[in-house]
Amino acid sequence: MATKTVKYNKTSIPDLPEDLAVLYRITTKTGGLNYVGVAARRKVQDTILGNIGEIPGAKVKVEQCATVADARKKQKNILKRSPSRYN
Repeated sequence: MATKTVKYNKTSIPDLPEDLAVLYRITTKTGGLNYVGVAARRKVQDTILGNIGEIPGAKVKVEQCATVADARKKQKNILKRSPSRYN
């Protein structure tokens, strides 16, 4: 599935796709994993905007998934391998 990375701010989030469920990762300026989340189809931008905070240089990477269940499965596997700071 497709992936896209944008800056973690209010002006870049509207560029994210909303046609499928996504797994999203919020990373620090140095590439450290801050948060891994799941957003349902048509709720991607609202979900991520609801979590917006001021993290200078942070980025959000979304990976589209066929279903929310698929996204949650990937989220669980990622968190097993490399726990994030805020999950």
